[in-house]
Amino acid sequence: MGDKDTLTKQFMRDPEVFADAFNYLIYDGEQVIKPSELVELDTTAISMPYDSDNSGNAVQKNRDVFKRWVGMYDDNATYLMLGIENQSNIHYAMPARNMMYDAISYDSQIKRIAAKHKEQNRGKSGNSGNANDKSGEYMSGFRKNDKLVPVITLVIYFGVKEWDGPIALHDMFRDTDSRILQLAQNYRINLISPYALTETQLQKLQSKLREAMAFIKYSQNKQKLAEVINQDPMFHNMDRDTVAMLNEITGSHIKISKGEEKVDMCLAIQQMIDDGVQQGLKQGLKQGMEQGIELGMEQGIEQGLKQGMEQGIEQGMEQGIEQGIEQGIEQGIGRGIELGMEQGILGSIRILRSLDLSYDEIFDKIKVQYGLTDEKTREYMDLAKA
Repeated sequence: MGDKDTLTKQFMRDPEVFADAFNYLIYDGEQVIKPSELVELDTTAISMPYDSDNSGNAVQKNRDVFKRWVGMYDDNATYLMLGIENQSNIHYAMPARNMMYDAISYDSQIKRIAAKHKEQNRGKSGNSGNANDKSGEYMSGFRKNDKLVPVITLVIYFGVKEWDGPIALHDMFRDTDSRILQLAQNYRINLISPYALTETQLQKLQSKLREAMAFIKYSQNKQKLAEVINQDPMFHNMDRDTVAMLNEITGSHIKISKGEEKVDMCLAIQQMIDDGVQQGLKQGLKQGMEQGIELGMEQGIEQGLKQGMEQGIEQGMEQGIEQGIEQGIEQGIGRGIELGMEQGILGSIRILRSLDLSYDEIFDKIKVQYGLTDEKTREYMDLAKA
């Protein structure tokens, strides 16, 4: 199946999903960035030397997904470098981390431009340039008219809980004088979090990213999840890799048949609910029978001893004890089975309620399962409320 990081990277690397995420972020869902216009970039970046062992060695960092986009918008050519960071868990240093990635990307652009100028100068003059030239352009390798390509990093949070981590660099500071905050750059992260997405925002997503975010958002509310899945036709034809990712992230157990490339999640969810109902009924009946028989045996023995003593006084100790035990066991078993059935039915009702089924749905299932009349079913439903 694979772990969360591998599955989410594979999911977001899909050009349609990647383009959809940035169309949502930049263009409010307008389909401006075309998947075919995206070019995969090397995700490896070399950071400044501040590794954990203080050796002074440069630290290699890897983005999750990194692509270049060159396209047209409003008759103007647009150049962007787009990065995605997937998070299964909340990262409480995300602003600083993303700021580092973006800074490294800009530094890499400057170095490439400087190296290009140096190569051009070598071709023209036969040397690498004038070593005595102390101008800003010579020292930096970056000329006055040179321009950088904007870098945008987007965090996709795949967790089921609310993101409670910092959104901006200032959120990571201690209480600080407002005059200082005005001067300290406040790098903000771009974040898509399922928990925070509204229904309107979800509809602005046009790829399977919408279904993935909706599934995660409502994964803790089975009734709402079933409603959302039934209303969205895309859930009838989900690819197995996406379903595997959602299983891993949410702890769901949607069945994926061997060799099956597409999964009907509507059918799969209904099967999960039906299996849960049947399992609940069986478990409730078993527990009820066990408790009822045990209780019935105790009461039966107690009543049998009492009756046996009374009859023994009248008919004789020996005959009374024999008859008392015999009648006590018989009545105890009968009472135990009766109590067992009652406990089983009440247990089944409580389990069905935990599955968020309506009163009528529980009523029908209990009536059919145990062959009860309407009146008797209502009595048990009322007893379960007490």
